Amino acid sequence: DGSLLSSQFRELQKRFHPDNFATGSERDRLMAVQKAAQINDAYQVLKNPISRAEYILAEQGVEIRGEQQTMQDPMFLMEQMELREELEEIADSTDPESALFDFDSKVSKMYKQHLASVEQELDDGLWAEAADRVRKLKFIAKLKNEIELVEDKLLG
Repeated sequence: DGSLLSSQFRELQKRFHPDNFATGSERDRLMAVQKAAQINDAYQVLKNPISRAEYILAEQGVEIRGEQQTMQDPMFLMEQMELREELEEIADSTDPESALFDFDSKVSKMYKQHLASVEQELDDGLWAEAADRVRKLKFIAKLKNEIELVEDKLLG
């Protein structure tokens, strides 16, 4: 839950803010700075669904952060290639803004479906399946970034 995460983050931030230890010993001040950095790092990992899933998988011994493993699902890869081709053709369409909006909606729906699936797989302890799903989510997230770049070109 994003709002719970944010409120917990703010609470921990207040409790361990270095200003609260300004009159403490050098060791206490250093510990407060380190704890504040840990809290900030943890929040950055946990607020992003993909990095959160990667963290959960790593805690279960499945390390996929920064891996170079190739995707083993040819149907998914073909779909991704077709989506990228579709995105490239949007700029030349008769109504590129509308086409981009529709395309973005389609990709966002796909992202949400995969995200719901990975959440269920993580809840069910299906680590290998969740890892594959996270790999797919990374492809879709990259496509969403590419959509934003096209949008910037069209509207910029």
